[in-house]
Amino acid sequence: MADQVFDVAVIGGGPAGYSCAFRAAQYGLKVALLEKTDKLGGTCLHVGCVPTKAMLFSAEIFDHAKEGGMYGIDGISEGTINWPQVLKRKGDIINKHVGGLQYLVKKNKVTLLRGAGALAGAAKDGVFSVNVDDGGKTSTVQAKKVVLATGSDARIIPGYTPDDKILTNIEILSLEKLPKSLVVIGSGAVGVEFASVFNSFNVPVTIIEMADRVVPAEDAEVSKEFARQYKKKGITVHTSAKMDKIEKTDEGVKVHFATSDGKDNILEADKVLIAIGRAPRTANVGLETVKVEMDRTSVKVDDHFETTEPGLYAIGDIVAGLPLLAHGGSMAGAVAAAHMAGKPYKPVTRNRIPACTYCEPQIGSVGLTEQMARDMAADKGWTIKVGKFPLAGNSKATILNAHDGFVKVIADEKYGEILGVHIIGPYATELIAEAVTAIEGEMTIDEMMFTQHAHPTLSESLLDGFASVKGMSLNA
Repeated sequence: MADQVFDVAVIGGGPAGYSCAFRAAQYGLKVALLEKTDKLGGTCLHVGCVPTKAMLFSAEIFDHAKEGGMYGIDGISEGTINWPQVLKRKGDIINKHVGGLQYLVKKNKVTLLRGAGALAGAAKDGVFSVNVDDGGKTSTVQAKKVVLATGSDARIIPGYTPDDKILTNIEILSLEKLPKSLVVIGSGAVGVEFASVFNSFNVPVTIIEMADRVVPAEDAEVSKEFARQYKKKGITVHTSAKMDKIEKTDEGVKVHFATSDGKDNILEADKVLIAIGRAPRTANVGLETVKVEMDRTSVKVDDHFETTEPGLYAIGDIVAGLPLLAHGGSMAGAVAAAHMAGKPYKPVTRNRIPACTYCEPQIGSVGLTEQMARDMAADKGWTIKVGKFPLAGNSKATILNAHDGFVKVIADEKYGEILGVHIIGPYATELIAEAVTAIEGEMTIDEMMFTQHAHPTLSESLLDGFASVKGMSLNA
């Protein structure tokens, strides 16, 4: 490939990388996409977002089956889990979308190259060289622009290595059988989603969280409601708890942890899942050969994702300040592609990237939490108004037997600017898109109060949520 020069070489075939490659090709650029594994899709498709949500859907179906009699369907409440079929369906979904990505490579006329890419240095005469290592077989790709989209790995507690008892998101997705019990360390999205899956499958689950509340990145009221619902589901949660040691035994593991009262505790379980976040993959990609500004192990970029090395871009999980979310990475890829092609683009605003947690109950949020808004109010000249609509007042939520939870809206009183929306309840991860659109479009509370919503739908809860800022929701 050294004898031809691509317009763009994208290193990494996950959501950020393939989105950037496809969009750049749609703009007419000649694109090479480098992926070190034998399949596109990255963590998200293979051991992250997609397989986890497939398992969550199986768990949701099982939860509904347990209550079949309530819905007038007899004889299904005594069902059992066919774990191999749960895994097979997960695998089938992955394979379907791997095939879809292969089709899109051909459709968009992207050149797909197998191997790990690493920069050989700064551009010379406007052209970068990228070394490609495919299992010891090396080659060189040349391109006018290079995009780093190398993704992230699960963080592991120092001193421990994943195995058949100490798990990360990778190992837990391919367990040969359901565990007898599970301890989850960390209550971010990954931790609580797997806790939800295995709790639904009748596995005793305990969560250990260092912060003083679960899902600590969410609004405090969402955390409180979430903890209430998890307790109701039978999931034990320890907050303000510090894990001291994981001891492997013949039967499984012993997890030693201390609580805020100074008490030392030991939990015995079959498996332990470490879900303490993810770390960007920025080693071994040649960053030391160029002048790139870093924030520890993350890469600093401007509003179109170009680094301080001209012509070198970084997108997705390796970007400093960007949440490690597949959809955030995909949009970053689209923005970078537009800039490289000289096309119009809209910069990514950090607090307009929706955060979604797909367990039961679901959480969808965008914008500022109430505390963040109040902390910024003086500097911004805001008078904070908060509205909250309980889903108990939404008829579709009652039909779905999922009327716990609420919609919370944070706004500025003067102009009705929407500063944040937080939803906990059924299909919150779908509903949040309306709030993202409203904030991106700079809609006001008054405008959203007079936006038609069909009845009976869960989306009506947003109509009532926006109206509740003025104390004028119609159904609560």
